[in-house]
Amino acid sequence: MSKDQKDQKFQVDVVADASDTESLNSKYSKQDIEDANGIFHHENRLSSKLNARLIGMIALVGVFGTGLFLSSGGTLHTTGPVGMLLGYILVGSVVGASQVASTEVACLYPATSSYVAHAEHFVDKALGFAIGIVSTYSAIVPGELAAVSVIVTYWTDINPALWISIFGIVIIATNCYNVKWYGEIEFFFGVLKLLLCAGLILTGLIIDLGGVPGQERLGFHYWKTPGPFAAKYATGSLGKFLGFWKAVNSIVYAFGGVQSIAMLAGETKYPRRAIHRAAKRVFFRVLIIYLVMVFILSLIVPFDDPVIAKPSGTASGSPWVRAISLAGIKVLPHIINAIVLTSALSAANLGIIKGSRTIYALAIKEQLPKVFLKVNKNGLPYVAVIFCSSFLPLAYLTVSNTSANVFSWFQSITSSVLLCDWIVISVNYIAMLRALKAQGYSRKDLPYTFAVGAYSGYYSLFFSTLFLLTGGFPVFIHGYWDFAQFFSAYFVIPLALVVFVFGKLYFKTKLLTPTEVKLKPLFYDVESRPEPAFAKLKGWDWVALLWG
Repeated sequence: MSKDQKDQKFQVDVVADASDTESLNSKYSKQDIEDANGIFHHENRLSSKLNARLIGMIALVGVFGTGLFLSSGGTLHTTGPVGMLLGYILVGSVVGASQVASTEVACLYPATSSYVAHAEHFVDKALGFAIGIVSTYSAIVPGELAAVSVIVTYWTDINPALWISIFGIVIIATNCYNVKWYGEIEFFFGVLKLLLCAGLILTGLIIDLGGVPGQERLGFHYWKTPGPFAAKYATGSLGKFLGFWKAVNSIVYAFGGVQSIAMLAGETKYPRRAIHRAAKRVFFRVLIIYLVMVFILSLIVPFDDPVIAKPSGTASGSPWVRAISLAGIKVLPHIINAIVLTSALSAANLGIIKGSRTIYALAIKEQLPKVFLKVNKNGLPYVAVIFCSSFLPLAYLTVSNTSANVFSWFQSITSSVLLCDWIVISVNYIAMLRALKAQGYSRKDLPYTFAVGAYSGYYSLFFSTLFLLTGGFPVFIHGYWDFAQFFSAYFVIPLALVVFVFGKLYFKTKLLTPTEVKLKPLFYDVESRPEPAFAKLKGWDWVALLWG
């Protein structure tokens, strides 16, 4: 089907799917309908082969990457067992608020790259451009591919460059043909990760309760000795608080993939219902699994263990592998490391998806060259995928004795960009609420809402901004200055400001007032393309509750 045929089909479907065409025509002006066609014009060119099953699993397992399996050891060492648990609760609440804000906006306006498109529509074209460039910058930093090289060195001394090359090709192959292909591969990886999480929880309980022959019951021993909190940068209560706050940055990195729920809206069948269901169910499951795993981890590894205190850059520094090694279990560490490897690959795939769809969204808004709008016969934006994949060789920076440091820099950069994303999501949501009020609508008119939605944007905005501004605070403590750490923690801020100012000047944009936001075309699209309710679960369909 040619581009013109697809465009014509979309415009016909918009009207054909309406339950009452005459009623819609009387309720909305011709301009509203034309604006709706224009807003969703390019979204229809993408494949719609993802469904609620795949979106739910992608969203659920996108967060279970190296942040939980590798970096949690550094978090435990920095803040101690109770500090780590409190840190995950705090950051989890902020992520939850951000997720609510993102979902309510995305269900009204399901768009490729979600908050990037929302920023232009509800706030300012320059803001959409700025966060799009910054998010792409983060996505093309191959932190997870770098983690792959770290993970594989657990088994072999072969130069990590070989593994980066092999797995880089695998990542490109996964993303270069069909989004359904990507979705099914992620589903398989997701099942492995869920099994790993379940296995780690069970193994951790066995270790803690004395189920390993020759090892005494641990209970809460490590909460008492060496203690519930670790002091860092200072002594006493101040040092414990500083250690806790420093750990927040790595915890932000661990929660990164949750925002992927709305990212692929343009490639999802019935996106509004799929996004809402995934957001409603998945976040709480992610938070619960995270908290359970972090709690158990805090029981089976002391925060002053020399392996996690001074990681070598290999997966042997994983606190989970360390805990199992301390228990004298021989085979499990290799199994865990293998599945952690798939976790890193999965997260690397998600980075390519995020970067390429963001570039596509910017090209839709004519903020990047139209060449990025090219799609293959399966509706995949292959030019944008190729562009993002071209930055994978940056992972070769880890092929040195300082690979652990490079991975830490990548992680810090990613955390900073994630916080920028959360800030923009909150700003988008607040702008939407103001527009609704100014134009005579209320949150009750939205397709889907959450009970705590009215306050979520402000809560997320406050803490996300605070986390961003204080993410690199240790460099300002006497004796802890490190330019690389300062750069990776704060470079995103001037980058975003410079790109925003450039966008303002180049595109000659202005901040939209609440009355200027085009809400009617969005509500027209909601009414003209109604989505059927999900069928009731029967028989083995209940298994879908794991991810749906």
